Amino acid sequence: MKPLTILEAGDLTGLVIMIVGIMILGALFFSIVITFIVKLIYESKDNRKFSRKQFIQTFVICLLAFGLISGYICG
Repeated sequence: MKPLTILEAGDLTGLVIMIVGIMILGALFFSIVITFIVKLIYESKDNRKFSRKQFIQTFVICLLAFGLISGYICG
């Protein structure tokens, strides 16, 4: 007996969940990368310290921006 793939099962719910999950993981990955770049730039000037609160705020702002972009593309 051949194993069924998600597309052969007839219901595309699994495919939609996979696409949304990939978009969320991609947004998380790129937000972390952008936040670390911002941290490196911030700390390179005048020996300033990038606090945990600033890190989380920058991360959340990046996530919101990616959410807006993906909502615009998918909507």
